[in-house]
Amino acid sequence: MSRILAYTSPAIGHLFPMTPLLLELTRRGHEVHVRTLADQVDLMRGLGLAAEPIDARIAAVEHHDFGAKSTLAALSASVDVFVRRAAFDDGDLLAAIASTSPDAVIVDFNSWGARAAAQAWGGPWAAFCPYTPPVTSQGTPPFGPGLPPLAGPMGRLRDRLLRPLIMGQLEKRFLPGINGVLAANGIPAVTSADTFFRSAPLTLVTTSEPFEYPHPDWAPDLRLIGALPWEPAADMPAWAEEPGYPFVLVTTSSEYQADEKLARAAAGLAGEPFRVVVTMPAGVADLGPLPANVRVERFVPHGPILAQASVAVTHGGMGATQKALSAGVPVVVVPFGRDQLEVAARVVHAGAGVRLSPRRITPERLRRAILRAATMAEGARRVAAGYRAAGGAEAGADAIEALLGQKLPDGRKLHNSGPGAAS
Repeated sequence: MSRILAYTSPAIGHLFPMTPLLLELTRRGHEVHVRTLADQVDLMRGLGLAAEPIDARIAAVEHHDFGAKSTLAALSASVDVFVRRAAFDDGDLLAAIASTSPDAVIVDFNSWGARAAAQAWGGPWAAFCPYTPPVTSQGTPPFGPGLPPLAGPMGRLRDRLLRPLIMGQLEKRFLPGINGVLAANGIPAVTSADTFFRSAPLTLVTTSEPFEYPHPDWAPDLRLIGALPWEPAADMPAWAEEPGYPFVLVTTSSEYQADEKLARAAAGLAGEPFRVVVTMPAGVADLGPLPANVRVERFVPHGPILAQASVAVTHGGMGATQKALSAGVPVVVVPFGRDQLEVAARVVHAGAGVRLSPRRITPERLRRAILRAATMAEGARRVAAGYRAAGGAEAGADAIEALLGQKLPDGRKLHNSGPGAAS
């Protein structure tokens, strides 16, 4: 079988969705190496993966988009982070390739320097995107502000006029930096975001219809494989297993973005027939007095909570939102930035929940949104069925094996043609 190297950005929200794919590849007999956050290395090793930490300088470049005053400013701030990290993650991936001699490489979509390094390496490589990528598609609005699809001539006109205003402004900000990274790796400059984001021979995207908009023009290089919800095994606290009212799970970002106001607004559920669990993986903030039915934790396994939940309230992170929807639990999405406006738009599009502006969030507004979302379980179940139909980790592993040249579509095996091939 083959040796596969996976490289992640410094975010558990990207590592955890990739983990089911890596475990499926391991189950099929491949030797899987992963480079990821230092504090997740032992966890990955415990799963049977050969794990080592990424360069510490990458994680030291922290997101600062939570102070942005507009969607464009927030996206520009994220671009700045990815470009600054690229100065380190390109060489970091090349060092990992040198030490592991992989047959194929899987690169986190947000590791821009590693993308350039993988392209320069020349062997089979794929990108892994745990959110909807900002790639142009016919019939869908430009990525960023979370606009709903608009059919017909008016929709096409709107999208044609807005796309250069949104993506054009972003390209002005990121193309000089990313072209510097490409040049350092001997890769020709790009003139558009689409060219860069579609540079991988294969990109696995962890979503699918009906949550995602139709993208018939993305095939064959962008492959939607459905949600890959995963979390490490952990003992549940005793309180989670006690009988009682259904849970409402409230999640905040694993990379800090000043979203503690979402946790504070949970006070609006005082007296409601819910048990509220707030998770704050970036660090528990001082939330002031909270009602007796609200509990705050840095971490608690989401799966068992969702199994007893009526609604999940998320910051709009794709991982947390899709984890809830995969369990058939409707959501209230309060998007603070990054790709979260797009996630919120898709929740509404799928009829699987409610969008609430962070600028207008109050305990009372959140309470009303939760009660409304609780009536939308059927939409969440439709989304969950769509995720299952897309194939998940098995479909992703099939695509990686096809990239390696080990299998044709009809299942016949070929020799491994990747560099460093291992029999």
